[in-house]
Formats: sequence, C-alpha cells, structure tokens
Amino acid sequence: MDSLHLIVIRKLGKRKAAVKADKKPAKKGKAAKKDPNKPKRPPSAFFVFLEEFRKTFKKENPDIKAVSAVGKAGGEKWKSMSAAEKAPYEAKAAKKKAEYGSLMNAYNKKQESSADEGGEESERSKSEVHDEDDESGQEEEDDDGEEDEEDEDDDADDD
Repeated sequence: MDSLHLIVIRKLGKRKAAVKADKKPAKKGKAAKKDPNKPKRPPSAFFVFLEEFRKTFKKENPDIKAVSAVGKAGGEKWKSMSAAEKAPYEAKAAKKKAEYGSLMNAYNKKQESSADEGGEESERSKSEVHDEDDESGQEEEDDDGEEDEEDEDDDADDD
C-alpha cells in the first residue's frame, strides 16, 4: 500500500514541475541589440589551450568529426595537466585579457563621446514627442466625441 502511495506522489510531483516550467514568461525582443563594433571577450586559459589541442587532436584522429569528442578529450587532458603545464596558456589568456581591457576602455570612451554629442538632440526629441503625445491625446478625445455623434447620425440614416 505504501508503494502505491509513493507512486501517486511521484506522479503529482512531476506534473507540478511541468506546470511550473510552463508558467515562466518568454523573453522575446527584450534583449538589447549587440553592437558589432564592441570587442569580443577574451578566451580563458582553457580555451587558449583548446585551440592548440584541437589541431593536434584532428591530426591524430582524422576520422573523428564530432565537436563534442574534441571538447571532451580536451577537457580530460586539461584536468590531468599540472599547474606548470597550464602556466603558458594562463599567461596567454592574461595577455589577451589585458589587450581586451585596453580595447574596452577605448570602446567605452568612444561610446561616451558619441552619446554626449547626440544626447542633447535625443533629449529634445523625447520632450517634443511627449508634447505631441499630449496634444494628440486631447485631439483624440475631441475626435472620439464627434465621431460618436456622427456614427449615431449614420445609423439613423441607415434605418
């Protein structure tokens, strides 16, 4: 009897999990557009190692085409390496990270300067847009009232 009860609980638990997963709102169109001029993030020491490992692995195993196999073999090799063996890859990664930092500083300065130049115009246009919205909102209310009367007249003519 206890085993039947446990089975029912397990089934309910799975259903609840499935229902909760369905309730999550989808995030569509909210992601910010990526700037193609923004520098790419630098690879970690592992990915620097993997670039080199991939070439040797392909030479040793030309018949293996799966990307996952290369990744798994690279991961196992990386885990088995000592800190001294990883040091050159970590140094390369640190160098790339420093280059990325300088590129990002230049990119951010460029973004700030372009924002300062265009900032005043965009603020003005925002206020103008808000003013236009307020005016058009009042006009719509007036138009709606007039349209209702006209619609009633049209309805009477149709009869």
